[in-house]
Amino acid sequence: MNDQLIIFDTTLRDGEQSPGASMTRDEKLRIARQLERMKVNVIEAGFAAASNGDFEAVHAVAEAIKDSTVCSLARANENDIRRAGEAIRPAASGRIHTFIATSPIHMEKKLRMSPDQVVEQAVRAIGWAREYTGDVEFSAEDAGRSEIDFLCRIFEAVINAGATTINVPDTVGYNVPEQFAETIRTLIERVPNSDKVVWSVHCHNDLGLAVANSLAAVRAGARQVECTVNGLGERAGNASLEEIVMAVRTRKDVFQCDTRIDTTQIVPASKLVSGITGFPVQPNKAIVGANAFAHESGIHQDGVLKHRETYEIMRAEDVGWTTNKLVMGKHSGRNAFRSRLIELGVEIKSEEQLNHAFARFKELADKKHEIFDEDLQALMSDESSEPQEHFRLVASSFHSETGETPNARLTLSVGGKEAKVESNGSGPVDAAFKAIEAVAESGAQLLLYSVNAITTGTDAQGEVTVRLSKEDRVVNGQGADTDIIVASAKAYLNALNKLHSKLERLNPQV
Repeated sequence: MNDQLIIFDTTLRDGEQSPGASMTRDEKLRIARQLERMKVNVIEAGFAAASNGDFEAVHAVAEAIKDSTVCSLARANENDIRRAGEAIRPAASGRIHTFIATSPIHMEKKLRMSPDQVVEQAVRAIGWAREYTGDVEFSAEDAGRSEIDFLCRIFEAVINAGATTINVPDTVGYNVPEQFAETIRTLIERVPNSDKVVWSVHCHNDLGLAVANSLAAVRAGARQVECTVNGLGERAGNASLEEIVMAVRTRKDVFQCDTRIDTTQIVPASKLVSGITGFPVQPNKAIVGANAFAHESGIHQDGVLKHRETYEIMRAEDVGWTTNKLVMGKHSGRNAFRSRLIELGVEIKSEEQLNHAFARFKELADKKHEIFDEDLQALMSDESSEPQEHFRLVASSFHSETGETPNARLTLSVGGKEAKVESNGSGPVDAAFKAIEAVAESGAQLLLYSVNAITTGTDAQGEVTVRLSKEDRVVNGQGADTDIIVASAKAYLNALNKLHSKLERLNPQV
């Protein structure tokens, strides 16, 4: 028997709860379209009741996506569920995902409700959700620390009320694989109407066991896994979509199921999510890390050259890596540029955007002899995610010399008016940031500064991520350039523009 394993992606909801990973409506749309290309079954687009911005983002995703189910999370109360129902109304296939806590500590300390009240509220929630859609998912928050008898009771009640998917989340990452598998197996056996629903799991990675727990649950009978691209998520993250999918695909002898995922879209999805959120992928990350298919050891290299399966259990090209990365140069034309962007799955919104991107491509080609796919993706990510530019770098000059104080001289456009500013610092990047702040006076706190090389070589573009915090908002700014100091200034200004534009909503935890 080879069942379908449903892949429920929550990058846009739970993944967004990573501090600094909040996304704009347009950024959510770009990721949702990539998830649809990847043939994800269910896309959890957000928490519609969290804010007007999140409602609009879920609604926009529901309008745009046709081949995946679009879902909104909602607490088990009437207001949340009605907001979720309205948000998913345009969807070709819509789902409401409602939840309530079931562990003793959550019911007593957080909800301050008795077990009887929790069951009654859960049943009411299913009734409200069914006014909008027949596809209703129920989650028992903190199921991993809940009493099995109470889980059986509440799941039986919500299934009778019309729930079609039952999700068993390990909300705080407390479980271990054998224990979690036994929980799933027991629930399926003991709940009288368990055959009427799809059993789902949602595991967090606090002990590094999210993927292991999820896969153990699949072997025990779960047929939906909730996961995120790159394992993104609050605290230590969620189960990694790419690891779940490729484990099931690679070990068909162990898992009696498979997914419909187009695995060649995994690496493009990983790069897109990393670029938008500013969370880089570690080089040794399974499946999508830069070293995932690299072989350094002479023994390994010899084996792979003789027969690749000696040390490779899957093919790099099957998950979206390509050996033919060199695609463009300064003599490449506009049509070739457009064609390659389409092949990379990049959405071109207008001829104006294409023309502007092509001009920037030509500027880059003058600096770099060889343009790689990663360069194009970074260029288009910057092009697509840029908010209205209140702050813009017009010109720059940096001076750093042994024994001398580093200095930055910048010309900035602020609201359309040019301002010249100069500052010293402990290094040229520090001087650049101080010069920008002398004009912007944002009062923001710098939480993160990271640099990654987009490609190999001394002429590689550097991609800089800057994370700023102001009051209750945390935003990421990105900048790319062959000059790392310029890239740093661009990233800082990009973050300031997000703070200024109010495009990014309040961090979900606030």
